[in-house]
Amino acid sequence: MDSGRLPRHALAMPPKPARSPPNATRTVEVLAYPAVQLLDVTGPLQVFASANDLMAKAGEARPYAIRLVAPSGLNVYASAGIALVADPLPPVETSVDTLIVAGGEGVDTASVDAELVDWLRERTRRARRTASICTGAFLLAACGVLDGRRAATHWLHCAELARRYPAVHVESDPIFVRDDSVWTSAGVTAGIDLALALVEEDLGRTIALAVARYLVVFLKRPGGQAQFSEALSLQAAEDQFGALHDWISKHLAEDLSLPVLASQAGMSERSFSRHYAQSTGLTPARAVERLRVEGARRLLLDTRLPVKRISQRCGFGSEETMRRSFLRLLNATPHDYRARFRS
Repeated sequence: MDSGRLPRHALAMPPKPARSPPNATRTVEVLAYPAVQLLDVTGPLQVFASANDLMAKAGEARPYAIRLVAPSGLNVYASAGIALVADPLPPVETSVDTLIVAGGEGVDTASVDAELVDWLRERTRRARRTASICTGAFLLAACGVLDGRRAATHWLHCAELARRYPAVHVESDPIFVRDDSVWTSAGVTAGIDLALALVEEDLGRTIALAVARYLVVFLKRPGGQAQFSEALSLQAAEDQFGALHDWISKHLAEDLSLPVLASQAGMSERSFSRHYAQSTGLTPARAVERLRVEGARRLLLDTRLPVKRISQRCGFGSEETMRRSFLRLLNATPHDYRARFRS
């Protein structure tokens, strides 16, 4: 990629005013601890490092000073068994722009480390913005930082986060959530999405897009996007109904009534309904609706087809029927969804 071809005026114009001087070096600290998730650390760090490289190649100052910090300093072993070289925790009164708390298997132990929790609580008050990756939200919650705020974490741990910290408004669907100056993300690779969003806020879309292209990832999956697709959520029934789900996804515009699905599955209607509900937790009709919504979501984002045409292609029958399904499942109309999430 030729980063030297980036428009120089775009490098100096973030999409919204930053609270720190636009040309100042922003200190980014990533907090690690024993048994941290490796990608929670390295994914966001690489986003900021790549932004530095691209800006330098374009003749601009490197915007980020990046530090990995840990309670013990020196070598911190990630859950993958790899040692990370970290600096000791800096004094809480020193300046920091962005503080990121990684997740991982060791978060429960870290959350009951009174000295670390006290340091983090004070450090977040110094930071311009604070973020967590995956189960790092548990450590922020232990500090009280998430009290009264909306927050995300890995879908597998949402219920536990809500149970342990009832003052936190846990949202199980989004890839990441921003509540004022506090950002929280879903699992593992969602930390890259969050970091790209932070870069976009600081430096503008052009640089964020250049970083994403360099890393061969999407610019960002918007925060409101679901953590996993409906097809993925139905994989618990993959052995018995995987072929059926694949067939449904290829025939969304056709008749997908109960008799048709039962016949495709080679079962009686009564037996099919019972076994399908046992395997997926959904009725066949609800599963079809979700797969149709997913198909429509892709077309809304990837094409310029009118909403009416998309509703026909995905088997809703009418634009109004698709609208009701979107409101029920996504809390947004198709038009609003396209306007909000399309790149």
